[in-house]
Amino acid sequence: MKVLLLNGSPKPKGNTAAALEEMVKIFHQEGIETEIVQVGNRDIRGCVCCYHCKQNGKCVFDDLVNETAPKLQEADGLVIASPVYYAMGNGTLVSFVQRLFYSTMFDKSMKVGASVVVARRGGLSSTYDELNKFFGISGMPIASGQYWNSLHGGKPGEVEQDPEGMQGMRTLARNMAFLMKSIALGKAQYGLPEKEKITFTNFVR
Repeated sequence: MKVLLLNGSPKPKGNTAAALEEMVKIFHQEGIETEIVQVGNRDIRGCVCCYHCKQNGKCVFDDLVNETAPKLQEADGLVIASPVYYAMGNGTLVSFVQRLFYSTMFDKSMKVGASVVVARRGGLSSTYDELNKFFGISGMPIASGQYWNSLHGGKPGEVEQDPEGMQGMRTLARNMAFLMKSIALGKAQYGLPEKEKITFTNFVR
């Protein structure tokens, strides 16, 4: 099994990275393969709603989004981690994830998702909610921990002084591993839930 982890911080060795590394330790103990993709320091533009992906199966901007798409398809779980900017996720990360989810045509149902947020002080809950919406619209079960998956730290390394937050990362990783393994067993015995063709409606009739 494999988990893909997205680091939305522009600092590859910052507090967001430390949170992810704490999860990676547990995943490896659980026999789960991991890969961290550094997103926050890349030059990623937003979606321009051109629908190229719907015709060609990939985003018109051939960058890290298209590189990551097959990794997401193969993964059993996805962790999206971000520092908090104005009570929101890092703009680069959000643009990346919007394009990644929209441009990929494969079914994401039953891939386990989890979001992780890091802040010096506030804005954690709103950012946590923002990132979880990507999973909710995609049929992806959302893994939870022992609290909302958040840590406090400003300067690099300060999350190490947040023992409850770091414990939460370990709990989250264990819960996520359990969910992925349980879903794999369920798929083997029962298959995936039946899917109806989506009915699209619009407020303007």
